[in-house]
Amino acid sequence: MRVGALKLKAQLYCGDEPAIGPGKADLLEAIARDGSISAAGRALGMSYRRTWLLVDSMNRCWRDRLVDTTAGGGKARGARLTDTGRTVLAAYRALEAKLAEAAGETLGGLDGMLRTEPLPPAQMPLSD
Repeated sequence: MRVGALKLKAQLYCGDEPAIGPGKADLLEAIARDGSISAAGRALGMSYRRTWLLVDSMNRCWRDRLVDTTAGGGKARGARLTDTGRTVLAAYRALEAKLAEAAGETLGGLDGMLRTEPLPPAQMPLSD
């Protein structure tokens, strides 16, 4: 998430493992929308394996599962967010919004002092 020139990336950790961050939140939204881990992965440009590993990681980090799955095809099959999954996603997005708001207020004049593009790298002086 960008606020002006500032890039913020909020991640919550479970031990040394990220329990949720911007990518996992995007994945939860895609699963909620598509009803499938594989479809969510395709929509986000990820392999099924990578997508499944991220879901597994989230389900292992939280006290209650965030995603429930039922194997196979058909109406009752696929993946869906649990109540906890929807709650965690909403709370994470609210946290991101508050961080962006606080950052915008705190950036002060830093944005105004930045160049729009960096100058070219300095040339190294020739040695004697």
